[in-house]
Amino acid sequence: MTTTASKVFADRIGRIEISATMAVTAEAAKLRSQGVDLSDFGAGEPHFATPQHIKDAAVEAIHQNFTRYTVVAGIPELRQAIVNRHAEDFGSNYAPDEAVFTSGGKLALFCALQVLVDHGDEVILPAPYWVSFRDIVQYGGGKVVLLETSEADSFRITAEMIEKAITRRTKAIILNSPNNPAGAVIAPEELERIVQLAHERGIYLLLDECYVYLQYTGVLVSGGSFTDCKEHVIVLGSLSKTYAMTGWRAGFALGPKPIIAAIGKLLSQSTSSATSIVQRAAIAALAGSQDCVAEMRADYLKLRDRTLNRLAEIPGITCTKPEGAFYVYPNVSQYLGRPGARTTMELASRLLHEGRVVTVPGEAFGTHEHIRLSYATSHDVVEAGLARMKDFFAKL
Repeated sequence: MTTTASKVFADRIGRIEISATMAVTAEAAKLRSQGVDLSDFGAGEPHFATPQHIKDAAVEAIHQNFTRYTVVAGIPELRQAIVNRHAEDFGSNYAPDEAVFTSGGKLALFCALQVLVDHGDEVILPAPYWVSFRDIVQYGGGKVVLLETSEADSFRITAEMIEKAITRRTKAIILNSPNNPAGAVIAPEELERIVQLAHERGIYLLLDECYVYLQYTGVLVSGGSFTDCKEHVIVLGSLSKTYAMTGWRAGFALGPKPIIAAIGKLLSQSTSSATSIVQRAAIAALAGSQDCVAEMRADYLKLRDRTLNRLAEIPGITCTKPEGAFYVYPNVSQYLGRPGARTTMELASRLLHEGRVVTVPGEAFGTHEHIRLSYATSHDVVEAGLARMKDFFAKL
């Protein structure tokens, strides 16, 4: 019996690529397995251990046999802890049924976009952007409208820039502040203007705030702070960076009740609830002492300055000063166009294999003259890694 050949994969899987940061991580792991010593500035992952009180809460949950399914959106105590933490830090006024806990912040973003964006809807996305934003929009059939920012202005975003990009088909805007990869921070007054603009136009503003506690400007602000516009604001949060809980997969969304309910509906047919044990750990993180957050932020600030100082010693490389997160995004254009280094993709590959330094090429973030380094690592790694980079570029 013969059958007519047909395509195997759905169109939507062809609209996305493998995450560039995950690809870099995999290639670096392969080299390490071969005994290669690497200086790793690749994946953005805190080098700190998860604070002890959070780990203790998870262990206690296991001993108490808190190991069964929970309600999809997260146990009530956890959703209350999420809104309490946000209200205390940012002056928001969310109710527990306006919060949902997810298996990582990326899942909250994915679900929010899938329930809001339909085929042909436009989504404004500033560049440089986090690697997954563009692909997730395209997976859902949306059209990405890139908003170019200026390196000369430290990649800052203004309401005026966004307003010029709005069309009758604009359904959503994605903002990430502090920004991955450049560490740019939207000024509080500008963020308020953007929130008001979106609200007035009936456009949904998706705010990826996973680095919101890692700001070095001295002012912490969230899009959820502007309570009169909350009807069109979805705050996407993560415990991964704030509490060094990347492997725990702990994220959340705050937003209008109908949207949060729709996210819960999607979760009910996909992952269901996040791990019960992680939910107990998340309560400990959110409701417990926040001293650990301040301590980590202080060390990141020192690491940022050390990294910038060492980058400044490499001729031909320039770098804006990040105001948040834990990345630098140096411009390496003076070294591009050469054999074997025509693009940042090729340059990053040579840095990995010849210089033994892990970085992420700027193409992954929507620019073509930069590479990203994560300084969420030890001071020794920063010193050794930047010394290797200096040697590599001197020979290029």
